[in-house]
Amino acid sequence: QVQLVESGGGLVQPGGSLRLSCAASGGIFSSYAMDWFRQAPGKQRAWVARIENDGVTAYISSVKDRFTISRDNAKNTLYLQMNNLEPEDTAVYYCRVFGTAIWGQGTQVNVSS
Repeated sequence: QVQLVESGGGLVQPGGSLRLSCAASGGIFSSYAMDWFRQAPGKQRAWVARIENDGVTAYISSVKDRFTISRDNAKNTLYLQMNNLEPEDTAVYYCRVFGTAIWGQGTQVNVSS
């Protein structure tokens, strides 16, 4: 059974940067497409970005040009580099194996001055 553990969240000022990590275990990470989602206070969980197993990426329009999804298959780890953060990016961020109900526990990102 695949398990996912996110890390790297925290408090950052507007315009700042964070890099989230999602460590995978128990499966063949390199074969999976992976997603990042986020859930802001009082809102539904929403898709943010995807990376296919061949490295092709896709983003929600509001984060394109600010966020970068990447993966290191040798380390079984998914990343989300977040630059120029805005207060609207405040949320709990989750990674997920695409097309499954396999989620991590989430990591909190707070963007505030």
